[in-house]
Amino acid sequence: MIIYIVGISCVGKTTVGRLLARQLNFQFFDLDDEVEKYYKMPIERIQDECFSMNCFREKASKVLDLLISQRNDAVIAGTPSGLKYSYLQVYKKNKKKKDLFSIHLIDRPDNIVERLSFFDKDSKPIVISMDEVSKKKYIKKIKDDYSYFKNSLERADLQLSIENVPLTEIPILITTKLNFENYQLPVG
Repeated sequence: MIIYIVGISCVGKTTVGRLLARQLNFQFFDLDDEVEKYYKMPIERIQDECFSMNCFREKASKVLDLLISQRNDAVIAGTPSGLKYSYLQVYKKNKKKKDLFSIHLIDRPDNIVERLSFFDKDSKPIVISMDEVSKKKYIKKIKDDYSYFKNSLERADLQLSIENVPLTEIPILITTKLNFENYQLPVG
């Protein structure tokens, strides 16, 4: 089974994905990291080489296709547009051939803003301190992203609110929702 996690930036796709993969004894992949490895350059540098975000998404969707088609028993942390554009085509194509399931993680913008992380053009973490005005600006941006990606994110097989759910309980919640007692976990 491949579990593909989508959601707004900083909702917790990578953190939850790692925990879920560990619990299931699956491999974990962060799509952004895999795109950087595949193209041997940081995401923003790849985006700079493209004429549009759609061009970038097409490049990144090739990596998603490789991850899904060449793996079994994996958790993949996707992007906010993970079920839109060329990502959706990859998902639909592979869903016909594989045991593939998508999860949209949902949280409130005021929770997400507390988890925001920032990176420079070379994908190096940078620290940006936020005052209340900055927080309000980012909350508005998160709300705008929810609106923009709404139709895409609603395509996920499971809509999962993680609001007020302790981090360590989210993988348990997911496995319960996916009815994993009927799934044979890999040995070893």
